[in-house]
Amino acid sequence: MIEALIEIFFEFGLQIVIELFAEWGTRSTVRRREGGPPPAWLAGAGYFVLGGLLGGASLLVFPAHWVTDPGLRLVNLLVTPVIAGLLMSALGAWRRSRGQELLRLDKFTHGWLFALALALVRHFGARAA
Repeated sequence: MIEALIEIFFEFGLQIVIELFAEWGTRSTVRRREGGPPPAWLAGAGYFVLGGLLGGASLLVFPAHWVTDPGLRLVNLLVTPVIAGLLMSALGAWRRSRGQELLRLDKFTHGWLFALALALVRHFGARAA
């Protein structure tokens, strides 16, 4: 049981770390544009693609699943993106309370889409440990 919790923790931690780096990288490159931000659906599609690309890149470094049980891998696929979205939403609330500019990734939906794409690529692309 402890081993399974540690495996889930590492898989979840990897996704959160990648998402936080993506948020940091996105924040550092954002410039105000005359036309305003892109439509929410387009930003969501962009975050989904970025999550998938970074999920693929993570397979180069960590090619095997950390979660060895197939049932727990499915739970991880369903639950981790929701938790990641909630954490990104909490980060957005924290930034808002400090008067900082928010990105779309600082909201639940876009954080969830990013994490879902990353989790899907890792779920189907990683080899069994």
